[in-house]
Amino acid sequence: MAFEQSDQDVVVGTHAPARSEAQVAGFLRSVYGWMCLGLAITAGTALWVSNTPGLVQSIASNRLLFWGILIAQFGVVIYLSARVQRLAPATAGLLFTGYSALTGVFLSLLLLIYTAQSIASTFLVSASMFGALALYGTVTRRDLSGLGQFAMMGLFGVLIASVVGIFWQNSMFQFVLSVCGVVVFTGLTAWDAQRLRALALALPEGRSGSYAIVGALKLYLDFINLFLFLLNLFGRRR
Repeated sequence: MAFEQSDQDVVVGTHAPARSEAQVAGFLRSVYGWMCLGLAITAGTALWVSNTPGLVQSIASNRLLFWGILIAQFGVVIYLSARVQRLAPATAGLLFTGYSALTGVFLSLLLLIYTAQSIASTFLVSASMFGALALYGTVTRRDLSGLGQFAMMGLFGVLIASVVGIFWQNSMFQFVLSVCGVVVFTGLTAWDAQRLRALALALPEGRSGSYAIVGALKLYLDFINLFLFLLNLFGRRR
């Protein structure tokens, strides 16, 4: 199931005021640093929960708890994206780390479904794809807004289909959904990376803190969803 990515972004024009490459690099370092921290928290939480049988049983058997975790995740994403201009960096950081931990709780179930080897190999493939796409989006001079808008339309379709897939367990449907999900998040990764560079050029001095964390959240969502759809395509179940 795809996690929601809000489209309530800061609109950045193509004629943003110029800033030095050092300032842009600093902003991007902060973005990717927060993203890596979030992934580390998610992985650590998933491992801890998967090794706590009682907690795993509660999540798997309690529908209310399961849906509560999903709703809380969506709520944090929407809140962070909508209030990025008003949030203090410390608050944004706390919400992001909390979201990462909630995602780890949800993904802990995957460690019981798929083999460790397939999870590790899929993670490496996802990281390689993500790194190449993010680099392309950052350095290319080509305007990717057309690709991004197409990917955003595809995202809404994937979200709706993912909800349908929870109740309709059909192997061919899941296969097609996973292929579409990989295509959508491939486009979103490159587009988001390009928009973050544009945002770094446009932000006033001293305003990067919360925006860097929300930017990290966007890339984090791109990576997690790319990983999940690839795992659904190629992962080996226990």
